[in-house]
Amino acid sequence: MGTTPQPSFSYEVEKSTDESNNIVTTIKCHGRVVSDTAGQLREVIKPLILQGGRILIDLTAVEHLDSSGLGTLVGLKASAVNAGYCRLELVNLTPRITELLRITKLTQLFSS
Repeated sequence: MGTTPQPSFSYEVEKSTDESNNIVTTIKCHGRVVSDTAGQLREVIKPLILQGGRILIDLTAVEHLDSSGLGTLVGLKASAVNAGYCRLELVNLTPRITELLRITKLTQLFSS
């Protein structure tokens, strides 16, 4: 009767450089960024903030984002802003995540 649960969150990290030779790190997220998995996202991104450069969190394949996941993203953005030498951006947002940012009035935070 039991089925093996599929991993609810995974990610891939890709490093590159932009036209100015600055470090760009892209984290491609897959699955659900929720209370059970948001810590994984925080653990992978926090050390990257200390390295500086530009961090892109690609949400193309994120199926669900709950308040814990949203709170994690806000905390990471605040850490990047406070570090001063790191730029953290959300890219490839789904319509649902775009709407979530709009209704929580966080669109402006992530557009800067």
